[in-house]
Amino acid sequence: MNLRYEDKSKLVQKVFNKVYDKYDLMNDIMSLGTHRIWKKNLVSWINPTPSSKILDVASGTGDIAKLCSNNTNNNCSITCVEPNEKMLDEGKKKLKDLNNLKWVLSSAEHLPFKNDAFDYYTISFGIRNVTNLDKSLSEAYRVLKNGGRFFCLEFSKPQNELLKNMYKNYSKLIPTIGKFVAGSKMPYDYLIESIDKFYNQEEFSKKLIDTGFINVEHRNLTNGIAAIHTGWKIE
Repeated sequence: MNLRYEDKSKLVQKVFNKVYDKYDLMNDIMSLGTHRIWKKNLVSWINPTPSSKILDVASGTGDIAKLCSNNTNNNCSITCVEPNEKMLDEGKKKLKDLNNLKWVLSSAEHLPFKNDAFDYYTISFGIRNVTNLDKSLSEAYRVLKNGGRFFCLEFSKPQNELLKNMYKNYSKLIPTIGKFVAGSKMPYDYLIESIDKFYNQEEFSKKLIDTGFINVEHRNLTNGIAAIHTGWKIE
């Protein structure tokens, strides 16, 4: 997907302006409902504590924030960053009863926070939509405390050839399903292409290492249809 930065930014905003009120349903369609299990696996690996300061970027409707909050009896501090205003409003409305959440309208490339501010940086199904990946990872590193940890859940590359072919064939149907469910085929065309064009597990791990993260590792989910990537900031 060879888009200029400003073109991709406008396209992503257009996509999520169309699907913001059906975002959870969209993820159910794209993952056959499995994204809910994947997100629980992510939060289980994070294992936040009541003292944790968490930055959840591309927070969407707040699934990860809610799970992290539940994990600490709603005592940890979570800042939800979302670049799309309609999505942000949807998340705020959905999680209005959680007083330990703060919502900020911002891109991943220009986070309005001080250096060394958070214990955890999380991003779930959002990293492939950023306009500038290198800048976004650099910002993630900057805002993490020394000893802080980066976590990313994202669609990835299936490791089994049979599953890979099955998922590829299913993906071709998703835009048609999306048109029926959401009334528009375009957002799903973009989202499927963004998955196809994104880095594989090893390539994305190298991106984290190049940014400065250490002890970088990943866990495949559902044989690599998705993956959780993590790395530490140790200076």
